[in-house]
Amino acid sequence: MSQGGVGDGVSPGNVPVCYYGAGGRVSASMERRMRAAEVALRCAACGLAVLAAALLGADSQSRTFFSIHKVARYTDMQSLVILVVASGMVACYSLLQGARCLVSIVRGGILLSRPLAWAIFSCDQVMAYIIIGAVAVALEAALIGKYGQVEFQWMKTCHLYQRFCTQAGGGVACAIAAGASMVGISLLSAFNLFRLYGHGKGGSSSK
Repeated sequence: MSQGGVGDGVSPGNVPVCYYGAGGRVSASMERRMRAAEVALRCAACGLAVLAAALLGADSQSRTFFSIHKVARYTDMQSLVILVVASGMVACYSLLQGARCLVSIVRGGILLSRPLAWAIFSCDQVMAYIIIGAVAVALEAALIGKYGQVEFQWMKTCHLYQRFCTQAGGGVACAIAAGASMVGISLLSAFNLFRLYGHGKGGSSSK
C-alpha cells in the first residue's frame, strides 16, 4: 500500500473509499467484508421483495354465501396493490444494485466518485421509504381486516377468508423483512458516502 496527497492525481470529486478511524486506515479485508455485506443485503432485499409480491399476487380464496359466490383477491384491497407494486420496484432496484456491487468486487476498484455515491445514497433512501410506507399502509388494512373497526362499523373479514389472510400476512411479513434489509442498505450507503468527507479523504491507495 502507498499513500499520497491531494495533488497525486486524485481530484476532489473522485476519492478513495477506505475506512478511517483513530488508528488510521483499516485493511482491505474490511473493505471486502463491507462489500460482501452490501451484496448480501441487496440480494436479501431482492429475494424477500419478490417473495412478498408473489405471495400477495397469487393470493385468492373463494367462498359461497347463501348461493352467492365471492372471490377475495389482493386487488380488492388498494393497500395490497400498493405493496405489490412497491415490492416489485424494490426487487428490480435491488437486483440492479446487487449486479453493480458484484461487478465492483470483480473489478476490484477502490475509487468511488462523490456524485455516484450521492446517487446511490439517494436512491437507497427513496426505495427504503417506499417499501416502509407501503408496509405501513398494508399493516393498517390488515389490522382492520383482522379486528375490524367498531367506531366506523367496519366488520372484520379474516374469519371469513382465513387462508387469504394467512397468505397475505406472509406476504406482508416478507415485505417487512425486505424493508429492514433496505434500512440496513441505506445505513451502509450513508456510511459509504459520508466517509468520503472524513479524515484522510485526500489520500489514495494502490495495490
